[in-house]
Amino acid sequence: MRAPTFQPIPHEKDDRYVRDSVAGLVWHRVSHRVLFADTDRTGAVYHANYFRFFELGRATLLRDGGFSFRKVEADGYVYPIFQLGLDFFRPLEYDDPIWVYTRFREVHRVRVDFDYIITHAESNVVVCRGFTRHCATNRKGRPVAVDPMTVAVSQDFPV
Repeated sequence: MRAPTFQPIPHEKDDRYVRDSVAGLVWHRVSHRVLFADTDRTGAVYHANYFRFFELGRATLLRDGGFSFRKVEADGYVYPIFQLGLDFFRPLEYDDPIWVYTRFREVHRVRVDFDYIITHAESNVVVCRGFTRHCATNRKGRPVAVDPMTVAVSQDFPV
């Protein structure tokens, strides 16, 4: 499978956001460096750890929007993932610097979808892309409307 073309350029004066000059979409970004604990016996990042990187992207996007998952959960909302996907293009290894790009795909009444792209920070090569789909629930696991903080962050997300 061929990696998508992704060319991030600065978005206005906030370096937490970039615009893909190819697709025109704005993405939130956060840097990370691959830890030894992220790798498997082959020396590459273990496949499930890419979903941890996605979580880093989601949590940082929300925090940079003015709220944390901790606050959202304290208000009684939980966001279990009920669907996810990931396309791998190149492996990552120990100590590789990466950018995790995250954006809201859609916010529905009881669902929030995110898209992700991970690149090698030095070469800008796309390593993988993926998505997660979350259902808004209360602590008892019953579906509820998406919380007002997440809605606000998604509405304030740069375009």
